[in-house]
Amino acid sequence: MEAERYTLITVEDYLEAEPRSEVRHEYLYGTIHAMAGGSKRHNAISGQIYRLIAGRLGRGPCRAYIADVKVRVRTRLGEIFYYPDVMVGCDPTDLHEFYLERPSILFEVTSPSTELTDRREKLTAYQSLASLRHYVIVSQEGRSVEWFRRAEDGWDRFILKEAQDRLEFGEIEVGMSLEEIYEGIDFA
Repeated sequence: MEAERYTLITVEDYLEAEPRSEVRHEYLYGTIHAMAGGSKRHNAISGQIYRLIAGRLGRGPCRAYIADVKVRVRTRLGEIFYYPDVMVGCDPTDLHEFYLERPSILFEVTSPSTELTDRREKLTAYQSLASLRHYVIVSQEGRSVEWFRRAEDGWDRFILKEAQDRLEFGEIEVGMSLEEIYEGIDFA
């Protein structure tokens, strides 16, 4: 058996190469992982969430981002860069052109190939961000949203399934119902 040798990639090399790459890559502790393309349903749900938030934010310091802006997570083990489906950043000192370090809200729209990563790996990484107030996992297989909201002593978890169930982000004065998130989506 022959050993295969590989070299870990530095954060600097990743950040330099990624804007020129034809394929997006997530970065986990020195390794990069190509991202698969999403379905039309995934894209429509992400776009709907972005539209709802961006259209309601007003002129404050907060901005919504979709798909192509990364989030940087620093952990005890090293650094991670993910591409959340939608995110909101409100910190005016978070100035890097291609990523946020201090997001307030993160959304991931699940697909069969990413659901476990969104619910385990990303949940743990995202909840380590001191700035994060909300992490929302949105199913594309049926009307179902899992909402993690920061509380004084940890995180509260809510499961939303009814059309009239609402996400309320008091910090940015934006809310939305599941009916709005899934508008025009056919699960048949």
